Amino acid sequence: MSLTILGINHRTAPVSVREKVAFGPEQLPLALKQTRELPGVRESLIVSTCNRTELYCETEGNGADQLKDWLMAFHSLPDEALKSLFVVHDLAAIEHTFNVASGLESVILGEPQILGQMKQAYRDAHESGTTGPVLNGLFQHAFTVAKQVRTDTEIGTSPVSVAYAAVSLARQIFAGFDRHSALLIGAGQTIELAARHLHGHGMNRIIIANRNVHRARELATQVDGFAISLDEIPAHLAESDIVISSTAAPTTLVSTKMVKDALKARRNRPMFLVDIAVPRDIEEGVGELDDVYLYTVDDLHSVVQENMKTRQAAAQQAREIISAEVTRFQMAQRTLEAVPTIQALRKTSEEIRDQVLAHSLRHLNSGKPVEELMEQLAKQLTNKLIHRPMIELRGAGEDGNTDLIRAARDMFGLNDKSK
Repeated sequence: MSLTILGINHRTAPVSVREKVAFGPEQLPLALKQTRELPGVRESLIVSTCNRTELYCETEGNGADQLKDWLMAFHSLPDEALKSLFVVHDLAAIEHTFNVASGLESVILGEPQILGQMKQAYRDAHESGTTGPVLNGLFQHAFTVAKQVRTDTEIGTSPVSVAYAAVSLARQIFAGFDRHSALLIGAGQTIELAARHLHGHGMNRIIIANRNVHRARELATQVDGFAISLDEIPAHLAESDIVISSTAAPTTLVSTKMVKDALKARRNRPMFLVDIAVPRDIEEGVGELDDVYLYTVDDLHSVVQENMKTRQAAAQQAREIISAEVTRFQMAQRTLEAVPTIQALRKTSEEIRDQVLAHSLRHLNSGKPVEELMEQLAKQLTNKLIHRPMIELRGAGEDGNTDLIRAARDMFGLNDKSK
C-alpha cells in the first residue's frame, strides 16, 4: 500500500492552468466516486481551492498512474498540463499534508483559510464513503498538527496582507470595534478584504463609498453595511472612526478641509485613516492634523515585511514540529499494520482455548479427578499453542533461517533466559 498525492498548485502552474483542473462543488461527488472505483485506488479525497487541486489517495500497484490518467480525462486536459502535475508518496506525502494544513505551502505563509478548506474536503470525502483508515488517520493527525503549530508558534499572529495590516493597526488604536464606525472608500479586492476583516472583528457600522454605487451595495450587503456615492463622503466622514481608502481615482477624494470639519464635529475624537491608493486618495496634509493617525501604503508595506520575517522564523519552528509529527504518524501507521495479525492471533488462541476447555468439561462430567483434568488441560493447551511455532522453528533450523529463530527468541522473551 502507498499514500499518494497527485496535484497542481500555485508553485507548479499559473492560474490559467489551475482553473482547468479545479473541481466545483457540483463535480466533487462524482469525482470522488470515480477515483475510488479506479483499479489500485483504495481511498480518495480531493482538496480543490483557487491555489491548489490535490488528490489524496491510498494506492497499490499502478494506482498513481490510474489517477493521473483519470484526472487528465475528467477535465479533458491537454498533454502539456502533465508537466504542471506533481506526485509524492508515503513519507513525502505525509509531510506535504501536514505542511499544507499548517499554512506552510500557502501563497501567504501561515494563512489559516486552507485548514478550513481541508476540513471541508475531509467531510465531503468522509460523507461520500471514499476515506478509510489511512486517510482518516492522516487528516485527523494533520488537523492536530496544524493546531499545535498555531498554538506553539507565531506563524499566524502577524498580519502579512495590506488589508489585514490596516485593520490590525486600527485595533491597536481602538480597544474594540463594537462601538465604532468605518468608512471604506472603493470596492476592489483590498477594500473587500478590509471589510471582511472589520466585520469579522465585530465592527458596529460599515459604510462603503464607491463611484459605482451598485458595486458598493453588493459589498455592503455581505458585511451588514450600507453604500454611498463618493459625493456623499463629506456627509459621513464625521461619524467614521476608521477610514480606509483604495481607489484608482486620479485625484484625492478626502481633503484636509474635509477632515478638519469632521474633527470639529467629532469634538476632536481621534480618527484613523489608511490610504492604500497610488496615487493617493487622502491629501498629505491630513497627516499633520492633531488627533489623526494617517498611514500610507508604504507604511503598511513596512509592517507587512517586518511581519513576514516573524512568520518565516515561526515557519522554521513549525517545520521542526512537523518533522517530529511525521515520525510519530509513521510509527502509528506501522502499529496499525500489525493490528490484523494481533487480532488473528488472539482469535486463534481463543478458539484453541475453547476447544481444550470443552474437552476437559466433558471429561469432568464423567467423574475424572479434577487435578488430573487440570494437568491434562494445561498440557493440551500448551501443546496446541506452540504446535505451529515449533514446526516453523524446526524448519528454520533445517533451512538455516537464523532471522526467524532470532525473531522468535525476541517475540517470546527467550533472550534473557538460559539457553
